[in-house]
Amino acid sequence: MDIKKNIVSIKLPATRYPLPTDYPVFLIQTDTTVGLLSKDRKKLALIKQRDEKQPFLKSVATFCELKNETRIPKKYKKFIRRKKKATFIYPNSKAIRVVQDNPHQRFLKRFGWMYSTSANKTGCKFDFGYIKDRVDIIVFEAQNFRQNSASLLFKIGKKKIRRIRW
Repeated sequence: MDIKKNIVSIKLPATRYPLPTDYPVFLIQTDTTVGLLSKDRKKLALIKQRDEKQPFLKSVATFCELKNETRIPKKYKKFIRRKKKATFIYPNSKAIRVVQDNPHQRFLKRFGWMYSTSANKTGCKFDFGYIKDRVDIIVFEAQNFRQNSASLLFKIGKKKIRRIRW
């Protein structure tokens, strides 16, 4: 697919709509950094040039979606709900992030959930020249793409919660 679109300028309904069977890869400014979003893990691994078996985190737009993916330990529900820009690895080994930033959340609501990763080759910095030819759809925002720090990463165990990435 060589279609480059400005999704923000197209007035799409807030409800979900189905993607084609060959899921596109979106380049989007997330609340933390420039990211790649897709429902196809293999395409993301190919663009990032990393092992397909390495897990990707899932981004969801609402806590209802999160409840469909995993069981949230009662002890940490409040902490998870209040923590902004954070990814949690749950006891079932799924890494899931609830996006609470309005433009990014609005985009995700249309699809339910998507795999998410930073828009760069593994171990390298963001390079728009490299990434623009490898994605299917570029989602432009009012601001330019900017690479900020990644989200915080916490691992939730049965007894305690551990901070993995600062």
